[in-house]
Amino acid sequence: MTAISERCADMQASPIRKLVPLANAAKTRGTSVYHLNIGQPDIPTPEGYWKALKESLPEVLAYGPSQGLLVLREAISTYYSRAGIDIDTDEIIITTGGSEAVYFAFMTTCDVGDEVICFEPFYTNYNGFATMAGINLVPVTTVAENGFHLPSKSEIESKITEKTKAILICTPNNPTGTVLSPEELSTLSDIVQKNDLFLLSDEVYRDFVFDGGSHLSTLELPDIEDRVIVMDSISKRFSSCGARLGNMISRNKTIMEAALKLGQARLCPPTVAQYGAAWIYHHLSEDYYENIRTTYQNRRDLLINELSDVEGIFFLKPEGAFYATIKLPVKDADAFASWMLTDFQLNGETTMVAPAAGFYATPGLGLDLIRIAFVLSDDKMRKALNILKNGIKTYLETVQ
Repeated sequence: MTAISERCADMQASPIRKLVPLANAAKTRGTSVYHLNIGQPDIPTPEGYWKALKESLPEVLAYGPSQGLLVLREAISTYYSRAGIDIDTDEIIITTGGSEAVYFAFMTTCDVGDEVICFEPFYTNYNGFATMAGINLVPVTTVAENGFHLPSKSEIESKITEKTKAILICTPNNPTGTVLSPEELSTLSDIVQKNDLFLLSDEVYRDFVFDGGSHLSTLELPDIEDRVIVMDSISKRFSSCGARLGNMISRNKTIMEAALKLGQARLCPPTVAQYGAAWIYHHLSEDYYENIRTTYQNRRDLLINELSDVEGIFFLKPEGAFYATIKLPVKDADAFASWMLTDFQLNGETTMVAPAAGFYATPGLGLDLIRIAFVLSDDKMRKALNILKNGIKTYLETVQ
């Protein structure tokens, strides 16, 4: 039989979703599973989203413009203007989720075989998008001991070759919760200017910064306006993952013209959902953003309090997003996460986490790490973490 493409053969299976069959089997056996493996918020989607959808339902669900509905691009422009960032509607293209925005960024900046520098651990699906685009992610390793902040400028620059076209960042970060400082962003700005590179910035979690901190968008960096491409999404900010709406932003007209060609090839992003998204961007008050920040910060603090007394665990306080990458006293976090679903339960319940090796491009790294998404209510988080603690103890005593 003819083999499948090398592209798909080489493509990484998602470490976030690959254990789903084990979770489903556990549920079939009657075991309840707390999902800390995936960034699916449990906060209700704003009611106005549904109202706007119903009020805008057309007689014919027709194709929309390839760059997205003007009403949504205007709403996103207004959203940024409230943050003091001027973005024109023609500097925005609506995408099918933030995923397509990342893929478009790769496709518009790179040719097959080109390289993009990325700081590991990173959002695992970057690997898949890079494979689809035929490019190579070049990892620069960050470490838990300093909260996964950037290494030195010289270490970053040592990875630059004649094939390097861009540097990719995510701040606040998935999977670590790290928020890059203005000084770190300034360093990256210097590097991309000096080496004629693009700066690709995943800012999906820009509204989730804790402890009174603030987010500095790469759109605010001086002198590199034509080098910055921002990828964003309504999935996490508005608890609307299933809407599959994101956006790509750049002040570089050539980049946006190229992205529009990609947009035309896939015709248009989901039409009806854009009306709901436009309502959200226009109408949600600062109270909404403050409430979700407070909710996730409280869940982060609960995570810290519940795991602080577990011997052998190490992680620093996440500064934003709603993830923590945690070092466990196990040799193989993948085996442990699987065991939690196949062999362990506490009062008929177990916990699902994401092994973190899949968030690395360097083989052998992250084997003792897991990512936890603190997206459940306080009561469920507390139960899930108690199960996890008991699971670690039992695993170390009976398996490892």
